[in-house]
Amino acid sequence: MDQSDLLKELRIDSRQREDAGGASRWPWIAGAIVLAIALIGGAAWFLVGGKTFEVQAATATAPAAGGGDTAVLQATGYVTARREATVSAQITGTLTQVLIEEGEHVDKDQVLAHLDDTAQKAALAQAQAQASAAQATLGQYQAQLAQAQRDLKRAQDLVGRHLVSQQALEDAQTQVSALTAQVDAQRRQIELAQAGVKAAQVQLDYCTVRAPFAGVVIAKNAQVGEIVSPFSAGGGFTRTGVGTIVDMDSLEVDVDVNEAYINRVQRNQPAQAVLDAYPSWTISAHVIAVIPTADKSKATVKVRIALDQKDARVLPDMGARVSFLEEAKKNTAAAPLKGVLVPSTSIVQRDGKNFVFAIDGSRARAREVVPGQAYSDLRLVEGIAAGTQVVKQPPVQMSDGAAVTLGGK
Repeated sequence: MDQSDLLKELRIDSRQREDAGGASRWPWIAGAIVLAIALIGGAAWFLVGGKTFEVQAATATAPAAGGGDTAVLQATGYVTARREATVSAQITGTLTQVLIEEGEHVDKDQVLAHLDDTAQKAALAQAQAQASAAQATLGQYQAQLAQAQRDLKRAQDLVGRHLVSQQALEDAQTQVSALTAQVDAQRRQIELAQAGVKAAQVQLDYCTVRAPFAGVVIAKNAQVGEIVSPFSAGGGFTRTGVGTIVDMDSLEVDVDVNEAYINRVQRNQPAQAVLDAYPSWTISAHVIAVIPTADKSKATVKVRIALDQKDARVLPDMGARVSFLEEAKKNTAAAPLKGVLVPSTSIVQRDGKNFVFAIDGSRARAREVVPGQAYSDLRLVEGIAAGTQVVKQPPVQMSDGAAVTLGGK
């Protein structure tokens, strides 16, 4: 075999070269695909799984018992006090004693604080002295009048016997009339002095700050040594109140009802209130009044709700949800309602199933639920317990375990 034949045997066929080259590239292509999938997955986790969603929370509440009243509408609001007062002195003065602390119960007319009363005591003493002086002057005038009356009687006897002139009798009568007028005028001066004593006593009483009604102190606004005044003063050096008192028996709930549903609310309508602080506690209530005006900025109407049950756990400014009830028809055997009420917007579908996202600390946990009857903007669902906080409007990107923070109501 010559050299040309040997060279032909060493030559690589072009088809074999293409096959060998393609086989060597496949591992690189597969690695690039895997890397791209990993990058896409990491980006998706960063954009969705690693994102913190700011959400609004709603509390799942138990519906009214079956066979009784049925909730036709729900609204949210706050506990308010109809009798709340920031108590202040009626005069400007310096506090010498403050006898209250936050949380204390006070009775009507109980002393809350004392002001410096040095000037008022001095004014009262002066008024009393003036009254005493006026009374003494009256005694002097009365004595002079008595003497003038005796002189007049003697003059009358002497005139009858022609021992004195008629002029002497007239002088005696004039003296009696003048002293009588002075006595009457002095009595008026005594009344004026006594009125001054009463005025000075009132000013002294103003130095004692008393409770206008029985209630609980929720704020202590001033300390000993500070100046209090019923008038607002600039600079922040003058307090306008000693403390704030709330009559806990006057607590009620004010809710805003969408004006589209206000026709479902009427006076004395039964209701149920659930405090955000105690979601498993249902308080019997009723409608006091529908305020005859609407808020055009929110398209709502304010409704006052009376709490039939007084309890120390109910505090001013607590958040509350009120269910307005409609009395069930007579002779209707209604089965007990199962489940809890949640906003309809909190229910989402994932893979053909219904879920709500329960808030567990800083995470949202997907909970499968079975939706039931709708009540206005609420929906009856089974699968979660009463009191569970759920995301009111879950974003489309939210998944089980997503990080959440609570936003405004």
